[in-house]
Amino acid sequence: GVLGTNCPIPPQWNFTYSFQVKDQIRSFFYFPSLHFQRASGGFGPIVINNRDLIPILFSKSDGDISFMIGDWYTHNHTALRSVLDSSEELGMPDGVLINGKGPYKYNTNVPDGIQYKTINVDPGKTYRIRVHNVGVSTSLNFRIQNHKLLLVEQECRYTSQTNFTDFDIHVVQSYSFLVTMDQNASSDYCIVASARFVNETEWQRVTGVGILHYSNSKGHASGLLPLPSTDVSHPWFVVNQQRGIKGARPNPHGSHHYGQINITGTYILRSMPPTKINGSLRSTLNGVSFLNPSTPMTLADKHRLKGVYKLDFPSRPVDSKPPRLESSIINATYKGFIQVIFQNNDTKVQTFHIDGYSFYVVTMDFGNWTEDKKGSYNNWDAISRSTIENLDRWYLGQETYMKIINSEENGKTDIGQPQNALYCGALRSMQK
Repeated sequence: GVLGTNCPIPPQWNFTYSFQVKDQIRSFFYFPSLHFQRASGGFGPIVINNRDLIPILFSKSDGDISFMIGDWYTHNHTALRSVLDSSEELGMPDGVLINGKGPYKYNTNVPDGIQYKTINVDPGKTYRIRVHNVGVSTSLNFRIQNHKLLLVEQECRYTSQTNFTDFDIHVVQSYSFLVTMDQNASSDYCIVASARFVNETEWQRVTGVGILHYSNSKGHASGLLPLPSTDVSHPWFVVNQQRGIKGARPNPHGSHHYGQINITGTYILRSMPPTKINGSLRSTLNGVSFLNPSTPMTLADKHRLKGVYKLDFPSRPVDSKPPRLESSIINATYKGFIQVIFQNNDTKVQTFHIDGYSFYVVTMDFGNWTEDKKGSYNNWDAISRSTIENLDRWYLGQETYMKIINSEENGKTDIGQPQNALYCGALRSMQK
């Protein structure tokens, strides 16, 4: 969990999570959520398969392959934290890894002896490729040389099926594609993950390259790497790729009528470039950089501790006050249906996440959001997703929480605290 709801697991301790996956069929990955630890690894895929009686929306594949792609720094997470704590940016990563391995020697600039990822496949077979961007902050374009990517899933939701030659995958998004091995086996083929929304010429040296190897392949991959089909200097092409992702309809797992529900609240969350607060570089939402309390808020509520946090997070950007460091959270309404506008006024690509919830992405556009944007909402077949946030901005305080009180709660629906719950902060004396 995260610091607002759970105490961290102390060094040399272990903790067992017990949970029921229910209907959460599809692709996930796990990772450490505290202290920048994801930058040093500790992540991996989780695949929840359907039971035989539950149909999926496409033919069963002949195999299943997970890709963990992401930017990588030679420094560990503590050193990277020190960079941010000293009010500096992380800068260009040292590489892009594919399943923990470096690039295939696709040109003479790649040093000899680097281990690279090889995927073995059989001609004529179709494989389900699950791709997760597990990096720190770099958006990546994923492609397989000469092969089509048939999009079927985005962040645990089935999509309308669309073919792509390549696809932009942001931090920390997940996608599934069906890929048919329909090319000749005159040589191997390159699997590429390259940086996007940066100076791509300068960043070429941090390209991740693996190998797709047919069982009857006659030679090594050679020649130039395939290029992305869209140029980020033409941002409409990039935006339209994301706009083109639609939810699968009809959906045998349940229909969605989100466009017919009245909106009860609006939150405009504006991100800005990092700024100095109390002498340290911090990231903000609506001028608030979140300060994690020493006692998780859920524990504080259960044990009726006062003054741990404030329910005063602004629903809109506030320009009349200087940026501040606070444990300020949103006072949300039980059974409310809200619209959240992520207004990115930062200088880099941002991704956001609402922990425990999925949300329908109904529009995206350039510039500032205004009320007349509602006319462009996709209220019919938008995709439900749960994208998470860039690790460096998250570490610097770009987060908040929502508190939702069920006034009808009578104890019957509350799952309750697990017996092995950890205690810290003002409640550390309760730890057994």
